[in-house]
Amino acid sequence: MFLALLILAILILAAVAHSYWQARRIAARFPNSGELVDVGGFRMNCVHIRSRGTADLPPIVFIHGAGGNLLDQLHAFQPALDGRAEMLFVDRPGHGYSERGGPANARPDGQADAIIRLMKKRGISRAIIVGHSFGAAIAASLALHHPDRTEGVVLLAPATHPWPGGVDWHITFAAMPVVGWLFASTAVIPIGLRRIDRVTQAIFSPNPRPKDYVANTAPHLVLRPATFLNNAVDVANLHAYVAQMSPRYAEISAPTVIITGDRDGIVLADIHSRSLASSIKGSELLWISNLGHKPDYVVTDLVVAAIEKISGKPHDLQEFARRAEARLTVEEQVEELAYTPVRPSEPM
Repeated sequence: MFLALLILAILILAAVAHSYWQARRIAARFPNSGELVDVGGFRMNCVHIRSRGTADLPPIVFIHGAGGNLLDQLHAFQPALDGRAEMLFVDRPGHGYSERGGPANARPDGQADAIIRLMKKRGISRAIIVGHSFGAAIAASLALHHPDRTEGVVLLAPATHPWPGGVDWHITFAAMPVVGWLFASTAVIPIGLRRIDRVTQAIFSPNPRPKDYVANTAPHLVLRPATFLNNAVDVANLHAYVAQMSPRYAEISAPTVIITGDRDGIVLADIHSRSLASSIKGSELLWISNLGHKPDYVVTDLVVAAIEKISGKPHDLQEFARRAEARLTVEEQVEELAYTPVRPSEPM
């Protein structure tokens, strides 16, 4: 028995050592391109792109979703908005290269408070907040708790309301004491590296994932043990948080645009987006057929139009949405034709 336990302990230690070696390799492959800023007891990582004197839009703060980091939103929006606005891309607390900070950062409102402190440190008094998926829950918290700092919010495929069922088994497992650390420190990296291509394609589905998406946005960073555990705690806590906060969304007064797709396989758009639109007075819901979970990449031009409308430009966003929907419908039809098997000719 003793020998068996000793062998087991050696195997576990070897697996832990291998995972942390792999984590260092991931960090070396995707080094930090941002700047660490002290926000009161811990540091948050950000990329702050200042306007060059020709900006026609207010400052914009971008908040990534679960499992992501600032590179996700940076590669989606910097090319589309370069030179038009001051932009702040953030690694949420405990994600990317941001430190986790205290227990308050395990909730969206705590992370929202941290982002406000970061905005102050970077000299941004008021901004349009763009939040994707989990990041939309944080954007809604900013609008609710910090209205003086919120010019408006653009919520992309938002996760903001209680949903039926639970979370994926690996999230529940990783959020458990002790065994969660053991799981994250031994199994996550080898499993995750094998699945990262398939998982990122599923996030975009039914829309094609950009070919350079994985190389540009470093989703590997979430596989590092500490980051994976932070992400698991965030997601595990989300249901209780939105159950508590969603009745208060009616208090949000900031201009709000919600962009969602009817083919989103990650969050249930009927529950989150429709409920959010009905709660926030004056909000505008852009419901796009054939769009999955990544409007930030698939309908970037529509998101930019939403930002422009919040800044005061007289856009008909529903018309923009119809154009985006028509384009996606054509793309889907072309893809279906490309993969339709040709039946052999029947003999006469």
